[in-house]
Amino acid sequence: MRGTLRIYLGAAPGVGKTYAMLGEGQRRVERGTDLVVGYVDCHGRPRTKEMLDGLEMVPVKTMTYRGATFPEMDTDAVIARAPRVAIVDELAHTNVPGSKNEKRWQDIEDLLDAGIDVISTVNIQHLESLNDVVEQITGIPQRETVPDEVVRRADQVELVDMAPEALRRRMAHGNVYPPEKVGAALGNYFRVGNLTALRELAMLWLADKVDDQLDRYRADHHITGTWEARERVVVGLTGGPEGETLIRRAARIADRSKGADLFAIHITPATVWPAPTPPTWPGSGHWWKASAAPSITWWAITSPAPCSTSPAASTPPSWCWAPPDGAGSPRSSPAASGWK
Repeated sequence: MRGTLRIYLGAAPGVGKTYAMLGEGQRRVERGTDLVVGYVDCHGRPRTKEMLDGLEMVPVKTMTYRGATFPEMDTDAVIARAPRVAIVDELAHTNVPGSKNEKRWQDIEDLLDAGIDVISTVNIQHLESLNDVVEQITGIPQRETVPDEVVRRADQVELVDMAPEALRRRMAHGNVYPPEKVGAALGNYFRVGNLTALRELAMLWLADKVDDQLDRYRADHHITGTWEARERVVVGLTGGPEGETLIRRAARIADRSKGADLFAIHITPATVWPAPTPPTWPGSGHWWKASAAPSITWWAITSPAPCSTSPAASTPPSWCWAPPDGAGSPRSSPAASGWK
């Protein structure tokens, strides 16, 4: 049976991914799980190093390249040890030339194929699809990347979040980089604007991952009804020429939200449609649901009085849905079908 993959995702170095991963390892060992550390880089952070206490570590192997030596995870040794769970840091790491695999995520695939559960870490800037976006934000290219699909296939992805100001304080206190590197880091990569943008990228990417998981769950359990977890996008229309632009923008937002409900609302004064014998509508406003183009639900609101049910009512704008007849059944909107 293939192992499961749990990933701690962060927006930037120093948010606490490795610390959180080792904390999970400590909890599992306390519960009696057979767990080993395949590879962890503490980056000289004392508190992170303390989290290794009591955890079994598989010795790393030393690789030589261009006269220098580098530690790498001994994947074969971890597989031979055959633990239930292995902790392997830095999913996007590039192995030293001459290694069995080019990338660490490929080493992790070997562990998973051997039936070993893996806990790992990655920062949002290392995802291939966001590589160019991150460079535009920070001005720094990311040379180590991991395919998005590798992270999307993970059984669990947990966001390790930290406010930009809190991360900068951690750095200023020397909890992330050595003191001699703090000033340059705070003035460049770790500016508040950069960290805020990276944080947003991480949240948006994870939101898409959650949507995918929810879609799979609903499909596996044959759930077809609407859940309240679905997003709703509402666009208000005035009758002006900007209406079609607003509808198109709202439709794009709804498409990104994987099946979000899209509502188009038109508000008109009661004087436009006189109401000699108005029907009774619920609530303080006067609403009705109308037929519409696929994926768009049209509503009309009148204020302060409801719209007329008379066929002689004034003609509404061409993009707006016409009011229902006296029986409450909607009339179609001839302009709606082309809006998507």
